Amino acid sequence: MNILVVGCGRLGSTLADLLDKEGHDVAVIDSLEENLIRLPEDFSGVKVTGMPMDQSVLQAAGVENCDAVAVVTPDDNLNITVAQIVRSFFGVENVVARISDPRRESVFHRFGLRTVCPTNLAADAMNTVLTCPWEPVQMTFETASVTFQVKEVTQEYYGKGISAVPAESGQVPFGVIHSDLQMELYNHKKDIVLQAGEKIVFAHVSD
Repeated sequence: MNILVVGCGRLGSTLADLLDKEGHDVAVIDSLEENLIRLPEDFSGVKVTGMPMDQSVLQAAGVENCDAVAVVTPDDNLNITVAQIVRSFFGVENVVARISDPRRESVFHRFGLRTVCPTNLAADAMNTVLTCPWEPVQMTFETASVTFQVKEVTQEYYGKGISAVPAESGQVPFGVIHSDLQMELYNHKKDIVLQAGEKIVFAHVSD
């Protein structure tokens, strides 16, 4: 797919890198050139510096040939404006916008825009951790569902890497919850050494 990511902060750079590694043709726009440095050296996509509300900037990033656009700047007003421009002027139907303020999510929906609200996602996750911390949790993205399951680290794996722990069929290690309740994500490039009192989060994706 040809995918445009608008905004190269922590979320945008992570998303662009993930899409690039999955083999998609990715372009990234940010108004600040220094933000594009967040992208890894092996990023093979297009980097464009400029105001994303400027149609010429969007065109320079190839929006006219895009299959999908993710608008993920920290500014909700900018996100809704750019998302509307992309849909109305360039005819891209598959547009997803980040919305930080849950109270404004209905505004996006009235314009027919799909949204992802990190605030709501974090609140749901915190609620789960507080009220039923080790119960399996399922999240749905389009037609795919991801189930997260938490398991305690048993003594036989103390001092060993997370990759040494056998997973059930279809599961992959997602991260580790340390004894101080801080979570460390597993990126498959650096193993996480397990200690007493920690828990492993496994993920299972199903269609």
